[in-house]
Amino acid sequence: MRDTKHIPPYCRTDQEERQRWMAVLAKASPEELESAWGELEDQPAYRYLRPPEVGLVMVCGRAGGTGNPFNLGEMAITRCTVQMETGLTGFGYVAGRSPRHAELAALLDALLQNPCRHESVMEKVILPLQNAAAEKKVQERGKTATTRVEFFTMVRGE
Repeated sequence: MRDTKHIPPYCRTDQEERQRWMAVLAKASPEELESAWGELEDQPAYRYLRPPEVGLVMVCGRAGGTGNPFNLGEMAITRCTVQMETGLTGFGYVAGRSPRHAELAALLDALLQNPCRHESVMEKVILPLQNAAAEKKVQERGKTATTRVEFFTMVRGE
């Protein structure tokens, strides 16, 4: 259990819930986040603690998902850290080279930690992005299902 005594009560969030919304923000397109940010009323002032920067991370894989780990290769990521005027800090980590995407993810992460804004941001940003991603996944499954090939083996007579 981590020590949360030094963290103000309004900053404490459920870790799993925060991981879910950060994943949604990271997987959304920059255009979707830009649109969602533009629709939010009362956009707060913020400053960079770490401006958007591009770097590389090593991606590891496992043969069959359960085998020994191996280094698959490097992948570009962009990260950003912002602090709102309320003192809340937001982090954004996204795949690829997209400084604005990482900045918007960090801004929305900070807003989601604010209890006064949490519900409205969840309803206006996170839930629509989740629904859009789920719908896109269903459409992709439908497209790939038509190309599925069933293999079978015929037994020779003896």
